[in-house]
Amino acid sequence: MALGKFLRSLLLVAVLLAPVSRLSALPERRRPVIALIMKSLANEFFLTMEEGAKEHQARNAARYELITRGIKDEGDVEQQIRIVEQMIAIRVDAIVLAPADSEALVPICRAAAGAHILVVNIDNRLDASALAEKGLRVPYSGPNNVEGAREVGDYLAARLEPGDKVAIVEGVPTAQNSKDRTRGFSEAMETAGMRIVDVVSGYWEMESANAAAITIMSEFPDIKAILCGNDNMALGVVAAINAAGRSGRILVTGFDDISAATKLLKQDKLLVTADQHGDRIAVAGIETALAILGGSPPADRETSIDLVTK
Repeated sequence: MALGKFLRSLLLVAVLLAPVSRLSALPERRRPVIALIMKSLANEFFLTMEEGAKEHQARNAARYELITRGIKDEGDVEQQIRIVEQMIAIRVDAIVLAPADSEALVPICRAAAGAHILVVNIDNRLDASALAEKGLRVPYSGPNNVEGAREVGDYLAARLEPGDKVAIVEGVPTAQNSKDRTRGFSEAMETAGMRIVDVVSGYWEMESANAAAITIMSEFPDIKAILCGNDNMALGVVAAINAAGRSGRILVTGFDDISAATKLLKQDKLLVTADQHGDRIAVAGIETALAILGGSPPADRETSIDLVTK
């Protein structure tokens, strides 16, 4: 009788302890690791993007871990590819990528997908044909650069006369956002009856754009406006105009709304720029990645662009 009571007691203890044992055996759930890979951190726009991402992660520390990386200059495509390779090697869960080149980054994105790492494209769209060739579907979170540039162009057109000569200083020719902004500028100018006399690349850089503006002013002394694909290039163009003693006689537009552009707006040396909210672009890309990792189907997200004037 006593033995039976003892065995029943042992059985009761085992039952009570069993749930605790099973719970303690479960592995702790790991937060997903998201890598934000940007273009040049020498560009204030991408510093803003990085800051926005870090602030979002700080508010959502329980949801994910964040790694941020950027390249030295806008055109260092090989370095950006190496950074993606490093993220593949350490097996992050997702890569949120602002590609330096819309075509050259597609193969490494395919490699990431092959390693079961989610890739979300932000800021600058990857080339649709290159993606199709690799059989790759990459969701995009970012602005409509064609529409944003068209709005900049429309604002400029209201201050010009039909037939006025204008030029475009675009970014890296193989970057889709550069192509899209040039398209938007061109559509606005053509609709308003302006003459686009030159389209030249400033490769997103101040120095290259400065040299381009000097050439444009030399070849077209009656030029009325220069539309720039980003604010860094607008700074270089304004410097060239100032050096030529033509400040106020040639209108300049930018894109990005960096702090230096704000100063030029106040000085009437820059007519208009566009704020595409780099911090929001980063957050949209991260939220897209988290949603997909959580089981939602891939989907694009369009972020806003606002004109900024004096």
